[in-house]
Amino acid sequence: MSDAGSEQVGRIVTRPVSAHLERAVSERYSAAAVRTEPGLCCPVDYDPRYLEVIPKDVLERDYGCGDPVRYVREGESVLDLGSGAGKVCFIAAQIVGRHGQVLGVDVNDDMLALARAASREIADRIGYRNVTFAKARIEDLALDVEFVDRHLRRHPVTSVRDLADLEELAEQLRRDSPLVPDASVDVVISNCVLNLVATDRKRSMFTELARVLRPGGRAVISDIVSSVEVPEALRGDAHLWSGCYSGAMEEEHFLDAFRRAGLVGVRVLKREDRPWETVADVQFRSVTVEAFKPVSLPRLDGSLAALYRGPFETATLDTGGVLRRGQFVGLCQADLAAVLTGAYRDQVVLRDSVAVVALPDGSGCDVTPGCC
Repeated sequence: MSDAGSEQVGRIVTRPVSAHLERAVSERYSAAAVRTEPGLCCPVDYDPRYLEVIPKDVLERDYGCGDPVRYVREGESVLDLGSGAGKVCFIAAQIVGRHGQVLGVDVNDDMLALARAASREIADRIGYRNVTFAKARIEDLALDVEFVDRHLRRHPVTSVRDLADLEELAEQLRRDSPLVPDASVDVVISNCVLNLVATDRKRSMFTELARVLRPGGRAVISDIVSSVEVPEALRGDAHLWSGCYSGAMEEEHFLDAFRRAGLVGVRVLKREDRPWETVADVQFRSVTVEAFKPVSLPRLDGSLAALYRGPFETATLDTGGVLRRGQFVGLCQADLAAVLTGAYRDQVVLRDSVAVVALPDGSGCDVTPGCC
């Protein structure tokens, strides 16, 4: 990761390398919105029943490396980071049903235009409309970039004072009318997009991902990771970056980034054994990862304990707490919040000072001893 000074969330003025890479990504994906570029995707088998209603031009311009949408459930609110032509959003729309909601976020105007053009047709075919698309950077989900674009057309920046006013407006928008509010999403998905974000913004990207998840919500992310840290010589290659290589995180660091953002229960749902590509002895492969935002809890009196069922002798929580097979271990507030998320629910038994208590049916349930 870069120094702290370069990790300001979503600043309009960014380091030159970020602007250079962002321009390369924008130009390549704008071209790919018009003409299919097979080199931007790995072969992915989606459930064919959800593809029937999606127009051919959207299907042909799907650039991904996994299938995070298969882990979405009926009735959920879904945020797709880097939604592109909208294929994954349109699949999610059918899974969540008329009572669910899907928001696709992308910063590329050409991809957004393609997705929006297909929305009405798909809504007519499935009988309801529950998908919207917005323009934003995925490392700055609070800022509505489309609003900023309209403002700039009316008030172009021609001086340092204008630039300061623009940055003040952006901060006001983030604070008073965030595009994606705090704790508003059940599940965040993404398909081969996180690697496209510049290195000096990646920490902000994971922070934003965690911010918008509701307590008990989860992220399901398919992305390209590298076998080792990508050398600087490759990181500076804009073509390799826009092709999902140079911006990939080393696999262990990628998994740890979810934990650093405050998520727990991180697990690999799918990992391709064969690399997608090897460049300069660096292997790049697809993984799909799930991570949970801890549930919200009232202040507890410390009387709850957890028994780990196994199969391992011990299990270490992302909070640092250690559970021991067959033994009740006292839980602090953070440990309990982690245990109550979906990843651990089938592996533990909870007990208060009197008796065993049941885990809640919903991972977002506020829990007090004995309430369930």
